[in-house]
Amino acid sequence: MAPNHFTSYEGAYGDLYQPAVIIGGCFALVALLLSMFLILQHLRSYTNPAEQKWIVAVVFMVPVYATESIISLSNPRFSLACDILRNCYEAFALYSFGSYLVACLGGERRVVELLENESAKQVRESLLDASDGNRGTQQRSFCNFFFHPCIIGKDLLTIERFGLVQYMILKTVCAFLAFLLELFGVYGDGEFKWYYGYPYMTVVLNFSQMWALYCLVQFYNVTHERLEPIKPLAKFISFKAIVFATWWQGVGIALLCAFGVLPKEGKIQTGLQDFLICIEMAIAAVAHVFVFSAKPYQFLPVSEYGKVTQETIKAEVVLEEGNEEKSAEIERTETQVEAPGTSVKESVQDIVVEGGQRVVEDVVLTINQAIGPVEKGVTKIQETFHHKSVVSDNEEEEEETDLEVETILKKMFRQRSRN
Repeated sequence: MAPNHFTSYEGAYGDLYQPAVIIGGCFALVALLLSMFLILQHLRSYTNPAEQKWIVAVVFMVPVYATESIISLSNPRFSLACDILRNCYEAFALYSFGSYLVACLGGERRVVELLENESAKQVRESLLDASDGNRGTQQRSFCNFFFHPCIIGKDLLTIERFGLVQYMILKTVCAFLAFLLELFGVYGDGEFKWYYGYPYMTVVLNFSQMWALYCLVQFYNVTHERLEPIKPLAKFISFKAIVFATWWQGVGIALLCAFGVLPKEGKIQTGLQDFLICIEMAIAAVAHVFVFSAKPYQFLPVSEYGKVTQETIKAEVVLEEGNEEKSAEIERTETQVEAPGTSVKESVQDIVVEGGQRVVEDVVLTINQAIGPVEKGVTKIQETFHHKSVVSDNEEEEEETDLEVETILKKMFRQRSRN
């Protein structure tokens, strides 16, 4: 019996499995070593906790992805569990990147001031323009978030934070829901069929991720000039490349399998995804070494403490005065204050405790913002029912009073008629 199309794919998979694991393992090892070296540099020079705690969280995305991908590639039985953990950390890394941008701008209070100042500036300019004279009355409109984000002021920070946290919550919930559906055999990873949960989750997560990234882009568009000292474009592109590559790559492979370009065998689909991620994480690790370098944090301003180093540069210059030549010596001294070494234990403790508290606070705030309108609606409905019940009670009391008065009048009329 001649082998069919999918049998040949199975044979090819068996032939390529071992080389793929070896090559993927080498790339994953490179990604792991480079990322851990970069993280260790930040932990030892932990001089700006407000920024570096989020840098560590973003950079740690690479070893998490690389480790889980090589585990899933070498043992497909753990592919779903690794995919769940990978998705959860992707959402947290996106939130961390947004928090890093806020920290680079000086913190939330400073960001609010910058956004409000930018809003007031734009409103003044629009009022001076006769053709745009009505824009000032619409500065707090949600529609301006899409067309004129710079004029909505501090609301831009609220929308940006809500967009990032909603993705973090939805991604985590969908990851564990996928695990439950897989236990009952109705998840259908990579299957675009109506009786499986995979296509519905893909649509929801796709919309959620696009909204989160759009919020981040709008926030970046307004603040990119203020972020210029940290070279935000390289950081933004390197991070978004990881998020887009992993997500759309998985969806693209699933679509190729659905249209028959690749076999629908689950281990081939997940194996190809894991192998590509291992290679991509090695490239991302190399990029992170330059993009999220720890060198800017290894020196403190002169006003701070630390080891002071001075470098004197001398140069000789020849000056001509008439027919005579005179030599002059120019001397320049550069002073740098080297940051003292930081305990890795203290750095990790600050990242876990302080960073964890910040995440919990933002999640609680976002949930309250989402539940708030619902509570107001329920309260309004209750007040409406209460108002109607009070009105109906008053009407009943008035009817009873009218009946009593009518009865008394009838009695009085009868007594007078008898007399």
